[in-house]
Amino acid sequence: MAITKFIGGYVFHSQALIADAYHALMDLVSDFLTLGTVALSLKPPSERFPNGYGKVESIGALGVSSLLLCGGVFMGLNAGQVLLSHCYPELAETLAHSGLLGHGHSHSHGIDVTGPSIHAAWLAGASIITKEWLYHATMKVAEERKSPVLASNAIHHRIDSLTSIVALFTIGGSYLFQDASWLDPVGGLLISLMVIKAGWGNTMTSLLELADTTVDDEIKTSVHNFASEALKAHEDGEQVIIRDIQGLKSGQNYLMEIELAVPGEWAITRSRAVEEAVRKNIGSGVRGVKRVRVRFVPTKQQELTFSEEFITPEYGASQEPKEKEHKH
Repeated sequence: MAITKFIGGYVFHSQALIADAYHALMDLVSDFLTLGTVALSLKPPSERFPNGYGKVESIGALGVSSLLLCGGVFMGLNAGQVLLSHCYPELAETLAHSGLLGHGHSHSHGIDVTGPSIHAAWLAGASIITKEWLYHATMKVAEERKSPVLASNAIHHRIDSLTSIVALFTIGGSYLFQDASWLDPVGGLLISLMVIKAGWGNTMTSLLELADTTVDDEIKTSVHNFASEALKAHEDGEQVIIRDIQGLKSGQNYLMEIELAVPGEWAITRSRAVEEAVRKNIGSGVRGVKRVRVRFVPTKQQELTFSEEFITPEYGASQEPKEKEHKH
């Protein structure tokens, strides 16, 4: 599809179709990179990666979104150059001679100001039909398997469909209004802005995930519900209180932590039985949860929270390791 759009855009002189082809090419690279990172991220934890390989997928997503963002910027610059040649040809030629547009010589002879051929619209229309079919087919599987990765990929297909719609209207408008050939590069600019917006949003999401931001409230609520269900079914569940839930997202995986308040006189084996029941029910009920770490605190100590696990300055090491003293 990307190659066909590139050829069609070049042959039919359509900047909007070329911009759409760039987007389709970025999607192709994205699909291959997604397949590779997803396959690696699903590997079980190892000694070197005790939390699993989920962050590999986050790194891959950052690479794809950065590529998409850069591609959108260059697409916009190219469309802007063509639009400038339509509206201000003298200025465009001056900038081309100065080296600010392309190489150090004029490129005005390489820009077709007559507008795109109507035949380019057929390619844009075929792209809309194909991408809409891919969107519905992928979203159907995503909903059945409750897969956020497939859902994101489906939305990406929908964005492709929208960009093709923009290309179709700009090509058609340039054909119907012979004095409005500038509509085609304007469509290229609009498409580039859509690509930049999608790339920026995905980049920020990937960066926040790599920075270990907390999971969504929806996941916390699901974990809380299944933990409560496990406690209700357990013989000692009435004496257990769910204090807090937190977690991190690592690719497709969720690494959750749950704090349970139990009577202080409980034996370790009794707490262990509750832990197993809670972990099993959450793991089987919440899709994507790969680890459930349970923290027990005494019921009477209301002040205890997850924050106490961090080393504060007053308790931190204030001197050099003792082994250094023996080096003398």
